[in-house]
Amino acid sequence: MFHVGSRSTVDLEEEITPEEVKSILLRFVFQSLDYDNSENQLFLEEERRMSHMGFRCLEIRRWVICGLIGFLTGLIACLIDIAVEELAGYKYSAVKQNIEKFTEFGGLSISLILWAALNSAFVMVGAIAVAFFEPIAAGSGIPQIKCYLNGVKIPCVVRLKTLAIKVFGVICSVAGGLAVGKEGPMIHSGAVVAAGVSQGRSTSLKKDFKIFEYFRRDTEKRDFVSAGAAAGVSAAFGAPVGGVLFSLEEGASFWNQMLTWRIFFASMISTFTLNFFLSIYHGKPGELSSPGLINFGRFDSDKEKNFDYIPFESFLFFPYYFPGGMLGALFNVINYWLTIFRIRYIHRPCLQVMEAMLVAAVTATVAFAMIYFSNDCQPLGQDSTEEYPLQVFIYLLGSMPNRNVICYIAHLQLFCADGEYNSMATAFFNTPERSVRSLFHNPPGSYNPLTLGVFTLVYFVLAVWTYGLTVSAGVFIPSLLIGAAWGRLFGILLSTITSSQSIWADPGKYALIGAAAQLGGIVRMTLSLTVIMVEATGNVTYGFPIMLVLMTAKIVGDYFIEGLYDIHIKLQSVPFLHWDAPPTSHWLTAREVMSSPVTCFNRVERVGRIVDVLSNTSTNHNGFPVVPGKICGLILRSQLIVLLKHKVFVERASSRLSQRRLQLKDFRDAYPRFPPIQSIHVSQDERECMMDLNEFMNPTPYTVPQETSLPRVFKLFRALGLRHLVVVDDENRVVGLVTRKDLARYHLGKDGLEELQLAQT
Repeated sequence: MFHVGSRSTVDLEEEITPEEVKSILLRFVFQSLDYDNSENQLFLEEERRMSHMGFRCLEIRRWVICGLIGFLTGLIACLIDIAVEELAGYKYSAVKQNIEKFTEFGGLSISLILWAALNSAFVMVGAIAVAFFEPIAAGSGIPQIKCYLNGVKIPCVVRLKTLAIKVFGVICSVAGGLAVGKEGPMIHSGAVVAAGVSQGRSTSLKKDFKIFEYFRRDTEKRDFVSAGAAAGVSAAFGAPVGGVLFSLEEGASFWNQMLTWRIFFASMISTFTLNFFLSIYHGKPGELSSPGLINFGRFDSDKEKNFDYIPFESFLFFPYYFPGGMLGALFNVINYWLTIFRIRYIHRPCLQVMEAMLVAAVTATVAFAMIYFSNDCQPLGQDSTEEYPLQVFIYLLGSMPNRNVICYIAHLQLFCADGEYNSMATAFFNTPERSVRSLFHNPPGSYNPLTLGVFTLVYFVLAVWTYGLTVSAGVFIPSLLIGAAWGRLFGILLSTITSSQSIWADPGKYALIGAAAQLGGIVRMTLSLTVIMVEATGNVTYGFPIMLVLMTAKIVGDYFIEGLYDIHIKLQSVPFLHWDAPPTSHWLTAREVMSSPVTCFNRVERVGRIVDVLSNTSTNHNGFPVVPGKICGLILRSQLIVLLKHKVFVERASSRLSQRRLQLKDFRDAYPRFPPIQSIHVSQDERECMMDLNEFMNPTPYTVPQETSLPRVFKLFRALGLRHLVVVDDENRVVGLVTRKDLARYHLGKDGLEELQLAQT
């Protein structure tokens, strides 16, 4: 059995093929979320009692919650940024001092060992926290949030413990020099913040603030998690509109106009909060110039004339349209097989930590070797604001050196003469965000083609190897860096065959297009990524070519393999429902895909039978039609557990033993961690009592005839966010039940429509 965020516990003594690994992955068991409100008698009574002013107050509370989500997400982003900056400062200071001390005596190997040891130490601490304390915090978290918004209950994905490990882990990963980014973990962190704030309590801390109780249900929490994910994107890239579109394109399965404005509000608050507190930290209160955690720098046409874009250049960008999709597909294919290898062999936490440390040490060693053997030395420009690698050391320590100090340290550390800097170090000896910015903005001549070609190849391998480690890490920035490198390389080659005064001579613009193409080829985002790139760079003129590149990269990449997030969702065997049913599924009907026979209850059912059904571990059903003959309602496992916990029996009601009538608040107080049936004690006498389900069941469940085609069933199930869809015959009697797994097991394969052997719920 596999667990989300952890590896398998398969028998390691048996040799199995990759195909058998994939079949094992299909045995996963997941539960669905209840995105359709159960309109039972208690729910309708509460809604009917509420006045128009009451609904207005609820809407105001939704806006308040979205504001809190944006504020707290911005604070977390600020914490991550400051922590990474401080830790990187200490690390670079130690390496710098060591190089100054030992270089004269030929002790560069000591500096290399120190650099690799520091990186491994940071990564080890982060990997231990993830592997041993909260495995779901591994990776970017975007696949898990996509699944949650799709209606799949991923264990522990939005808990406070997950948030703490996620933030701590990404700080260690970035400070440890891995080929990772902060954007994915920020999206996950924002979603966790939203899930907690919207409930007005913390189940982990067992603290209830007695606020926002109305929103304690899956339907409301889903909308707030969408806002949290968008706020995370906004904090990472300084792109509020891009955050809204990301939540719409990649995450949210359900949308409406008011939700759009609330999510945009949360995104704006997130960006403002981050910039405000970072400006205070940097000693410049009120200067809200930094767009987000990932600062690509603004493309100012007045300062960078060659960044002007003309429509003719769309043809020059044509060579980017296909490599982005093909390189992205290659990235995904390699990572797919690497993930299967990890599932098979690197499944124990100690092995996962060791692998993460190995990758950190190899990354530092490769970077050091490439800087040492590179002879791409470029002269320092007159603009002292250019962030060369050695300036990063001193800058992070809080003091800016003079030019002579920079040249002296460059001569010692970067193996170039005085007055020069090492271009390979500009790419490798920086954080990935600074490296992307240098590829975008450094003037022509800052890199030679060999440097960019070797860097692209090496960083591609490191990024593929890194994604999937048991650390908190994102793939956005590594993908952008790879694309920016080969994009700038193409720009340099183009400039060699044109006049240096040509408007397309600056390779920085080609780095921008290449970065978008590479990221689009890996994650297959289109509209949202276009807006994110435009907002992050501050240049709207490149929206059209970026969109063309992203659309082509998606089409080309989809021809070979799915996007990276979809691949990892499938490898976790999550019953994820796409927008539409497979195109060749019209010949299937509800009768052929439904689960049957169905366990049903009577309107007034014996308590003993209810307990026996809920305790049956072989079925573990979560929805039960109520049928005196024909279907008259549907009741959930969680509702039955609450009824059993409060002893809502007919005999107790008639003898007036019950203290009060059960209210909707009792169900909300138990949400979302309903107690297991094993924790509820029912005596032998109570087993003979009767339970009246009429007041608590949903009397109007969605039903379909058994001859309904699979695409129509899929569309109804997907659009309404259902958990159960009852299948009835001509006389309205229950013949089956359609759940998420019944629909997700059908997909379009190489040989047509294929059926996966998924476990029944």
